[in-house]
Amino acid sequence: MSKANDSAKSRSTDVKYLVTQEGFSEEIQQSNLFHKFNGFLVSFMMRNDINIALVAMTAKNSTQLTEIFQTNESATLSSALASGDTFDWSPTVKSVIGGSFFVCYVLSQVVGGVAAQHFGTKHVFGWSQFATAFGSLCIPFAADLHYSVVIAIRCIQGFASGLTWPAMYAVVGYWIPLSERSRFMSSFQGFSIGIGLTYVICGFIIDNFSWRYAFFTTGSLGMLWCFLWYMLAYNTPHEHPRITDEELEYIEMNIGVEVKESVGMKVPWKCIFTSLPVWAISITTFGRIWIHYVFIFYGPSFMTNILKFPFQANGFLSGMPFICSYLSSVVFCCIADKMVLKEVMSLTNIRKLFTAFSQIIPGILIFSIGYINNIVVLLIIWFIAVTYITASYAGAMANIVDIAPNLAGQVLAFCQTIHMSASFLSPLAGGFIVTSEVSLI
Repeated sequence: MSKANDSAKSRSTDVKYLVTQEGFSEEIQQSNLFHKFNGFLVSFMMRNDINIALVAMTAKNSTQLTEIFQTNESATLSSALASGDTFDWSPTVKSVIGGSFFVCYVLSQVVGGVAAQHFGTKHVFGWSQFATAFGSLCIPFAADLHYSVVIAIRCIQGFASGLTWPAMYAVVGYWIPLSERSRFMSSFQGFSIGIGLTYVICGFIIDNFSWRYAFFTTGSLGMLWCFLWYMLAYNTPHEHPRITDEELEYIEMNIGVEVKESVGMKVPWKCIFTSLPVWAISITTFGRIWIHYVFIFYGPSFMTNILKFPFQANGFLSGMPFICSYLSSVVFCCIADKMVLKEVMSLTNIRKLFTAFSQIIPGILIFSIGYINNIVVLLIIWFIAVTYITASYAGAMANIVDIAPNLAGQVLAFCQTIHMSASFLSPLAGGFIVTSEVSLI
């Protein structure tokens, strides 16, 4: 048995060497990573454009608008404010607009897992992105009607976006060997770049044009991505028209027999619902998501209303921590893969270690922010906290594929139903606690 295993391992190494030498393995795997990375980047641009846009859409209702321009003498009044193209929406209404997306986002998680199994990642991910992009294009017109129409569109966007993560997890088990899985998970961190670019780009657009063009920009990028996705994406290696026999053999030898046998199988939902590891991932990640969405949703408001930064500086300072967090996620995931290959510790302990990094350090740092008066120190703490959150993608989030590579989409759907509830509870809690934006933090 040992000789047989050694022989299989040797054969796998030979095949990997062969396809790498020919260049096709790296090309196709990098293409895979690129599509997924861009998919999450665009997805998070469309879901987070409203966070900074809301600051401009309701700016004349801010009691600190005068202070902002008194504090920043070089700041000029943006065209959005100069034109009076704003709405008198209360902090509670704004929090409902922000939270409504994630209520429906949570509700569609299991739907996404089931849909991905029946229709494939290509169709589920593609159509969900199309619906979200169309919603972004419609929001400026909806705002002119009533904020309730904006809430309705955000609910539709949330339901559509909720399909994306289970759909993408479902495809990982078919394409990515265990030893490369953490690094591939870093492609999911395209969402960090997406958040960062949203705030930077939208801050510039709002300052120089209007908040309306922020939605038109993200929606148009979403439509363009959908076209490229349908031209270039494939559900499984067997469907890829340019894959070589050597690469196909390498992938099949390293993804595990349970993945191959899962095609068409009945999903054991009862086992998933009663699995202690699955519940552990769900509950642990709830806290990380809560902290993450404090930065995502309230970051732009904090930068403008408390720190008195104008919109363009707001966009840069709100966005850069998320762009940096992508780089940190690549580092964390590469370190995790090296630790797995060198067997520094067990796979379970590696996942626990990086989960601890993503939870404990940001939790302590965000607690300290309320007691820091020095803006430079505060921003440094802010950057570090957001950066360490991404360690989870070498920890608990990667562990989902470890424990159920053949049902990763379905397991993620259940986990996200639990832990992503923090994504709407966090903004809603803030909206009801903070009745005056002067006391946001």
